[in-house]
Amino acid sequence: MKIEIPEELVEKIKGRMEGSEFESVQEYIEYVLEEVVEEEEGEQGIEEDEEDEDWDEEDEEKVKDRLRSLGYLE
Repeated sequence: MKIEIPEELVEKIKGRMEGSEFESVQEYIEYVLEEVVEEEEGEQGIEEDEEDEDWDEEDEEKVKDRLRSLGYLE
């Protein structure tokens, strides 16, 4: 499946990727979308994976900051 993303958003993502572990825009977007889906599932009462036990407020803020920069949160 292919999804078109405005070039302006791609450039913003590239800027956020600098100094991160992400090697491509696609990898970054996949990560962010996985986080959004997992958060949505958690809000709906679906049990989280054992890996998520180490999740803390700092991690949550990082994800929210990323989502804000992408325009998903205000």
